[in-house]
Amino acid sequence: MIDFSNIPSNPGCYLFLDKKNNVIYVGKAKNLKKRVGSYFKKIDLDPKTEVMLEYVDSVDFIATDNEVEAIILENNLIKKNSPKYNIDLKDSKRFAYIQLTDDDFPRILYARRPSGKGKFFGPFVSAAARDDIIWVLKKTFQIRTCKRMPKKACLRHHINLCLAPCIGKVSKRSYSEVIHKVEMVLKGKTGELVKTLTYEMKDASQKEDYEQALELRNQISAINWLKEKQDMQRLKRYNEDILNYVVKGGKVYLILFNIYKGILENKQEFEFNYNDDFLEEFIVQYYSENSVPKELILPENIDDSIVSFLKDKRDGAVGVKVPQKGDKKRLLDLVQMNVELTFFGDTEKLVDLKNKLKLQDVPTVIECFDVSHLSGTSTVASMVQFRNAKPDKSNYRRFKIRTVEGIDDFAAIGEVVKRRYKRLKKENQSMPDLIIIDGGMGQLNSALNQLSKLELKIPVISIAKRFEQIYVPGLSFPISLDKKSKAQKLIQEIRDEAHRFALSYSKVLRKKDMIK
Repeated sequence: MIDFSNIPSNPGCYLFLDKKNNVIYVGKAKNLKKRVGSYFKKIDLDPKTEVMLEYVDSVDFIATDNEVEAIILENNLIKKNSPKYNIDLKDSKRFAYIQLTDDDFPRILYARRPSGKGKFFGPFVSAAARDDIIWVLKKTFQIRTCKRMPKKACLRHHINLCLAPCIGKVSKRSYSEVIHKVEMVLKGKTGELVKTLTYEMKDASQKEDYEQALELRNQISAINWLKEKQDMQRLKRYNEDILNYVVKGGKVYLILFNIYKGILENKQEFEFNYNDDFLEEFIVQYYSENSVPKELILPENIDDSIVSFLKDKRDGAVGVKVPQKGDKKRLLDLVQMNVELTFFGDTEKLVDLKNKLKLQDVPTVIECFDVSHLSGTSTVASMVQFRNAKPDKSNYRRFKIRTVEGIDDFAAIGEVVKRRYKRLKKENQSMPDLIIIDGGMGQLNSALNQLSKLELKIPVISIAKRFEQIYVPGLSFPISLDKKSKAQKLIQEIRDEAHRFALSYSKVLRKKDMIK
């Protein structure tokens, strides 16, 4: 089972990886958790997606602040990794431009490259974002679209989508003023333009020219909408690295973002023991083996000797920045957010589980049992282990039921619990912090009985599928946790994985029996 439980609900990009850790698919999402989860909940997937999911072994993510950043990041991750299941855009629109022609009444056009007459804006990272811009500008400012101006007004003028310079409805001067506003949008000066239009709108309203005021208000609304959707590639000639960290429990959790010519392209995760000089030690070790960017953005200052080392390694100038505000500070905060989401999302689940079940300690190691059979035949059981809220597949176990005939889930659970922990006790191995049984009170009591005989005191609960209720020792009735709580979701995820593992083993045995 794919572990996507630690994926946040932020916007960003998700990466599907195969067993060799190769990226086979990159996608973007408004809500990473919902989007990734949808792949594993849908039944009517298209054939290509079904095939892809068979090869997915793990999921990674990079959280962003908004959708537009996710679009930019997705594009660059695809370019870098060439994932097998992404569309191969050989005729890529990535570096598409917008052109304003040099006509007396200019038009707005798509352009592959900035060559020829007119003014060019871009390049645009996303073809979709570029298309949004052109569509909004044409509709909002009623720019002509005809290649040759006709002698009479076309349909676009009659539905208020063109100023109709062809029949003299707008002067060259007035049209130039409109084009100037279009240029401000294309140059990213939307804030300045909105202020100007707001002033004009209030002036028109005071003069009781309400029709003009309404038109200006609509233009302001369209520009504000576009401001959220629009993003051009920052044309920087140098690379940046941004790193941030969190220190917890004597360890440093650090993420480094690689920014290539203004575009966030990659993240790297590191975890190591804390000491007073860890940041400078990390920088020296990392850049001894990796290329040094022209600019390094850090959460704190470093010694001048480290800066000199970076300059010598790069054989050129290196800017070390500790931003307090602006875009670079926002990116630094974005890295820290990814540290929290990547390293500590699972910790919150375990703490919530400890609190909800009133356990003495955080259940770092959890083992779960499930029984599977076909009308009492080919009865098997599974045990899955989750360590730090993630599947530890090296410690999965499967059992053929030896002592039970027919349908008796209670006895089957008792057998496997006895076999598992009798062996751990005999080999003097550590016990889990929590045991989960798939079933109700009967299965729970059977497991407790065997643990009592082995003189083991391990917290045990069971979860019944029908209402997803939790049974705990000492209570004759089940408890219901909040369905949206991290604890409930983790219990269900572990139970579902045990069920999947048991079912897959049962199918293998049935297939062998059929062959015999």
